[in-house]
Amino acid sequence: MSSQNPKRYTITAALPYTNGPVHIGHLAGVYVPADIYARYQRIKGKDVLFVCGSDEHGVPITLKAKKERITPQQVVDKYHEIIKRSFSDFGISFDNYSRTSAKIHHETASEFFRKLYDEGKFVEEVTEQLYDEEAGQFLADRFVVGTCPKCGYDESYGDQCENCGTSHNATDLINPRSAISGSKPVTKETRHWFLPLDQYEGWLKEWILEEHKKDWKTNVYGQCKSWIDDGLRPRAVTRDLDWGIPVPVEGAEGKVLYVWFDAPIGYISSTREWAEREGKDWEPYWKDEESKLLHFIGKDNIVFHCIIFPSMLKAEGSYILPDNVPANEFLNLEGNKISTSKNWAVWLHEYLEEFPGQQDVLRYVLTANAPETKDNDFTWADFQARNNNELVAIFGNFINRVVVLTNKYYEGQVPKPGAFSEEDQNTLQELQAAPEVIESSIERYRFREAQTKLMDVARLGNKYLADEEPWKTIKTDEERTRTIMYTALQIAAALSVLCEPFLPHTATKLRGILNVSSSDSQQANRIENSWKDISEKEELIPAGHRIGTSELLFSKIEDGQIQHQLDKLEASKKANETMNAAVEPQKDTISFEDFTKLDMRVGTIISAEKMPKTKKLLVLKVDTGIDTRTIVSGIAESFSAEEVVGKRVTVLVNLAPRPLRGVESEGMILMTETPDGKLVFVNPDDDVPNGASIS
Repeated sequence: MSSQNPKRYTITAALPYTNGPVHIGHLAGVYVPADIYARYQRIKGKDVLFVCGSDEHGVPITLKAKKERITPQQVVDKYHEIIKRSFSDFGISFDNYSRTSAKIHHETASEFFRKLYDEGKFVEEVTEQLYDEEAGQFLADRFVVGTCPKCGYDESYGDQCENCGTSHNATDLINPRSAISGSKPVTKETRHWFLPLDQYEGWLKEWILEEHKKDWKTNVYGQCKSWIDDGLRPRAVTRDLDWGIPVPVEGAEGKVLYVWFDAPIGYISSTREWAEREGKDWEPYWKDEESKLLHFIGKDNIVFHCIIFPSMLKAEGSYILPDNVPANEFLNLEGNKISTSKNWAVWLHEYLEEFPGQQDVLRYVLTANAPETKDNDFTWADFQARNNNELVAIFGNFINRVVVLTNKYYEGQVPKPGAFSEEDQNTLQELQAAPEVIESSIERYRFREAQTKLMDVARLGNKYLADEEPWKTIKTDEERTRTIMYTALQIAAALSVLCEPFLPHTATKLRGILNVSSSDSQQANRIENSWKDISEKEELIPAGHRIGTSELLFSKIEDGQIQHQLDKLEASKKANETMNAAVEPQKDTISFEDFTKLDMRVGTIISAEKMPKTKKLLVLKVDTGIDTRTIVSGIAESFSAEEVVGKRVTVLVNLAPRPLRGVESEGMILMTETPDGKLVFVNPDDDVPNGASIS
């Protein structure tokens, strides 16, 4: 397939988990860029299908249900409605927004699994998995927490470490514990089906590392290469759970399809749901080589959409593969990582309530700060500044001046121009070049750059008016003024088209002010301009056409509105500090014999160095009085190597050694944590010698 001129576009946006509402990190990373691209292709007259849906079978759903003491179905019903309504109110133009609990998805995922199963594409294995004896169930990856074997992070999940990003199996964790009961799990045999990714390694090397070396984003290509170079291994497609799609084969009672397997199939089932509703054929959008398939995702989903899902599609045999996967990095909030659990987020549904009618302001700011190549930051001060200094002062100001002057001088009618000056001609030529300039950036998934070029058109209009000064020429040269205003109105008409992908609500409002129409309008004798027309038509809005009266496109955002948002975040911060400051409950009672097994000694740190390629780990040499030993400690984010040398510490010396990043750690330094999260050494008195036993 030639991706340069596809017959149709199938655009997917990552399925959001229904364990909470959508926040600005989701919007910036996935949904706004996907919507810009979909709207752009539609306005160019392309056949576009843009699908998404709620991911309702992840382990986070069951965790949320346990926390709220309701059923998983009640959780997904609650958040599915919030998410779906928020997307709609915000203006994300999905052709279909489905959910993975829908009957058509269960059927589609089951059929997909069954076809691969019948054709022998899975490997069936009996493996040992972690089992919580207290809860009486096998532990899915997110039900296990422990120490990452790569970086030493103590709160790593069973499938991925959020600190270093490494994927692993739950059985790889050091000191794993159940997230359900807190107890130490045991290993127990269970039977599952695996997708043998190792069998697709050669094909993936050619398809990704050769065919897409130049056109995929560097962060996407790099993560894929790292995975492939590390060697691919079979990955389970089933799990021992009671929430999900039952495995559709005999002997699989109590097992469901693993969420990573069933979720991407949600794109296909959403397409089928749309096709049934619209009376269309769904298959060309997924099986015709002249269709272009694009996945918009965040960086945490790269492996699933670039390696695992394509391998599933390849195994099935009748589907096209993604042409591109333009994944973004993460968006932070006021300098800190967005956290759902800590309520450190700007929730979409709350924004829509507190900033009514200002959807495009958020779209604009998120695109301007899009984390396209690296993590970026959203601040409320920047939000206010971009609205007031750019949308209001540049875009809105230009349109307002044009409309006000046209109504003042010509009773709202577009004037007939006279002779065009060199400045007029240069301005119109620059305007005609704008679509291609913006288009070039969009086609390369550089939406931040594309939006800047859109604003350059508004800047062009402002500069033109400032240079030509029609408010002065109206007193001395009426013909010249008519030409100036006619030219300025052409820029305004072009903006009503060019801003549609980025600022759709603004585009609708601007078309109303100019009394022009979009391509789907039923207005008789309408003035309708396409993306292509801006470059090719001599006039976009003709002389004699009557426009409407002035209406502000954007409103200034006041300091009080911003302070309210900052106060909300500060309240969340204080609530977290209070929660963290709460004294932990007493642990389970132990016997005196258990306590006497602990050998704690007074020691002194005699040297320290940062472990390469880690954020948290220091390699310490500690004089314990009985020997000098190496201890790897996760304190590098709180202390530098220099400042811990000479520190008197309490050491658990009879802890079994364990390897961390190639270094054997022979003990543990005792630490505590202050309410604000700061680590503190448990220091013995200075006059106690090294080696003194603590009892």
